[in-house]
Amino acid sequence: MTTTRTLGSTGPQVSALGLGCMGMSALYGESDRTESIATIHAALDAGITLLDTGDFYGMGHNELLINEALRTASGTAREQALTSVKFGALRTVEGAFTGYDGRPAAVKNFAAYSLQRLGTDHIDIYRIARVDPDVPVEETIGAIAELVEAGHVRHIGLSEVGADTIRRAASVAPISDLQIEYSLISRSVEDAILPVCRELGIGVTAYGVLSRGLISGHFSRDRELAPGDFRAMSPRFQSGNLQHNLDLVDALRKIAEQKGVSVAQIAIAWVLGRGTDIVPLVGARRRDRLTEALGALDVTLDAADLAAIEEAVPAGAAAGARYPDNQMAHLDSER
Repeated sequence: MTTTRTLGSTGPQVSALGLGCMGMSALYGESDRTESIATIHAALDAGITLLDTGDFYGMGHNELLINEALRTASGTAREQALTSVKFGALRTVEGAFTGYDGRPAAVKNFAAYSLQRLGTDHIDIYRIARVDPDVPVEETIGAIAELVEAGHVRHIGLSEVGADTIRRAASVAPISDLQIEYSLISRSVEDAILPVCRELGIGVTAYGVLSRGLISGHFSRDRELAPGDFRAMSPRFQSGNLQHNLDLVDALRKIAEQKGVSVAQIAIAWVLGRGTDIVPLVGARRRDRLTEALGALDVTLDAADLAAIEEAVPAGAAAGARYPDNQMAHLDSER
């Protein structure tokens, strides 16, 4: 399988897998800073060029972590690394999410702080994490377009938006990619969103390809989540739903074992195989998990494999929504 892909018709060439760095700073319990940096270095050395973050991941912690990792990486790896940054989320000191701010002045303010934390003069792909319902998306995209014109941003991305919003955004400026959850158990993107992206020449960076570890093959039925782990509130990890969803993983495991690969590898390979315009983001926080994920690049799924996977995990088979109700309400992509 090719090791690089291009994000849409106007975006950059990136590695076929990207590294989602969120879990190194927030939402999955404690993380190991030394191991996180070592994992970023290992990813860069393995040819991963796309590092995905958000300015609200650990309230800036994640951007500072990436800054440190890039400063201590080899010169070649540092030069090839591309940063994809989400902005706009408003948070309290305690970590609660209180909304999103897409006003043009706020966009430029967020960008200024991100550039400082990342220690760079430009962001490769910049996108609002969720649409601000009080600000037309055209105004938000227009502000990012001004940052592009000024040289502070290279490409404009979108995140978790529906087909109509994609069209409106693309009418203002070229869009490189849409970042959205896409996995074996999160396939709503296939109905209307993915066709519009393809019509308009917009790539997809797929996050949640292992559904936050749920379909990684490593999540046990009796696992106790650490304090601060987002999954404790996630509907798909609630007791009844969890047992149903892990039954799906058990069915997937049988197929993976027949191919001599891991559950995580077959799940990532499935997303990779949905189109060369899709770049999965893997949220590895440790080098061993990264190595496993990279192995997905060598997995080829033939028609028989795909049919078996479809039978084991049909579209819509998961129990529970992908976010709690209060967060689902912010998803333009689910309206």
